[in-house]
Amino acid sequence: MLRSHTCGELRLSEEGKKVTLCGWVHRRRDHGGLIFVDLRDRYGLTQVVFNPENKDTFAIAEKFRSEWVLKIDGTVSKRIAGAERKDYPTGEIEVLVSQVTVLSESKTPPFEIDQPDTAASAVNEDLRLQYRFLDLRRPSLQEMMQKRDAFIAHIRTYMHGRGFTEVQTPILANSSPEGARDYLVPSRIHPGMFYALPQAPQQFKQLLMVAGLDRYFQIAPCFRDEDPRADRHPGEFYQLDLEMSFVTQEDIFGTVEPLMVELTETFSDKEVVSRPFPQLTWKEALTRFGSDKPDIRYGLELKEITELVKGSGFSVFADAVQKGGVVETLRVPGGGAFTRKEIDELTEVAKIYGAKGLAYILVKGGELSSPIIKFLGEDLAKTIIKETGAENGDAVFFAADKWLEACKVLGQVRIEAAKKLKLADGKKAAWVWVKDFPMYEWNEEENKIDFSHNPFSMPQGGMEALESKDPRDILAYQYDLVCNGFEISSGAIRNHRPDIMYKAFAIAGYPHEEVDKRFGGMIRAFQFGAPPHGGIAPGIDRLMMVLWECPSIRDIYAFPKNGKAQDAMMGAPSPVLEKQLKELGIKIVK
Repeated sequence: MLRSHTCGELRLSEEGKKVTLCGWVHRRRDHGGLIFVDLRDRYGLTQVVFNPENKDTFAIAEKFRSEWVLKIDGTVSKRIAGAERKDYPTGEIEVLVSQVTVLSESKTPPFEIDQPDTAASAVNEDLRLQYRFLDLRRPSLQEMMQKRDAFIAHIRTYMHGRGFTEVQTPILANSSPEGARDYLVPSRIHPGMFYALPQAPQQFKQLLMVAGLDRYFQIAPCFRDEDPRADRHPGEFYQLDLEMSFVTQEDIFGTVEPLMVELTETFSDKEVVSRPFPQLTWKEALTRFGSDKPDIRYGLELKEITELVKGSGFSVFADAVQKGGVVETLRVPGGGAFTRKEIDELTEVAKIYGAKGLAYILVKGGELSSPIIKFLGEDLAKTIIKETGAENGDAVFFAADKWLEACKVLGQVRIEAAKKLKLADGKKAAWVWVKDFPMYEWNEEENKIDFSHNPFSMPQGGMEALESKDPRDILAYQYDLVCNGFEISSGAIRNHRPDIMYKAFAIAGYPHEEVDKRFGGMIRAFQFGAPPHGGIAPGIDRLMMVLWECPSIRDIYAFPKNGKAQDAMMGAPSPVLEKQLKELGIKIVK
């Protein structure tokens, strides 16, 4: 070893001890003939002192610049009274340098490494990601990597302690319809054929159940060609993938809940709001909160008033009801104080999610204020206020559309209104299960029935439901786990019978032959005695983001992609040589 100690471990009890340290120049200060250097490694900082009496070392120290890498030999000494630093563990000592070796010099960094996170966040993100190896030297990101390691180690210990076996499944797999675009990998050996990077190890983990493994898990890399957003990293992410045989969805809940509680309490300062976690059906979540991933740290529940306003003179409401739609309301306590600008901002949110505008009534000083009162009439407006329970100082917002669309619009307004009023308690972790998702939905673009969630889920009611019900009325044994308004996990009890699988896919427009072509491996396996089974896959990265309250999911990766799904440091994606394309039989069409 080049060093005898790290830069974070020396204490006053080791005064007089000869030590060797290695690290980076964090700061250099020249004070009255003495040169002080804060030497940094991932364990912390130690102040080392160069005295001009030692001419050789002092001459070298005069050349030091930020981020040079040094090896220091010296003696641990107590700092003089008044020079102690209480803000880091080595603050009572310093090392008097007897010898120094420059292990590596550094160019001037494109940004300062020793600045606080608030200042670092002001640096252009693409620049920070281009020099991510420098950005990662900051203590907060060093800490993030350590916490991430401990987080995943805790998960593995928990799973092994409950009889699960970790199995690595293939990265080069087959393409399957799982809701997002696949990343395709061309095969040189089989020209014109492609692998797909797995969106999730879905089929493989089910095959492991058929193989009799019983309890499988994996810290699985997943690949989806999706647009980036604050809570979704472009390209790849990691999830705790698990599957169990001979279980109901309640067994899955009972396995996952204790782990989520442990992770919350061990790795964050948040308090788990309810144990056991509350359970909402998909329809109840949308009806009450306007979202299938509701933040239940605050109220703000929706209320339908369709019957109350269906004969009103307000054409927006009347037209929606006539077309079979609904009128939903959202009462916001304290919203009566919203400014015109804030209401305009909420209106823009509603428009983004499909509304043409956002009707509202404000209750101020006992009076009602709104452009729509002249259409509703004073009496009906007062009746609506009474029906919604609005009081002085409140606001009531409206959405008129098909049930799902109206709920989703007000669900987004609810979220934005809560942000403006600061209703979400950052010290709470409000976990909730959302279950009983629809098996199918209507695909407006393709004008057909399509899967609404995981196509391999077991329909509630089995074959009888598939043969006798309107597909849009069929529920699936599908469930999501939500925390503070973020979907952390999706799962399902799986379809393990070939006859039910063929029928389920046929309803979504996949003929028998297409199912065999795409999922032949799984169909064959199910013909040889498949156990009932189910699983779930919490997103590890998103869970960390929520528990640690990171502004972006990119903050918890060592080497993240930027907002354009590019690796600014390595230059990916990038062109490849024409020779490589010819070997694969691929031609780029511009």
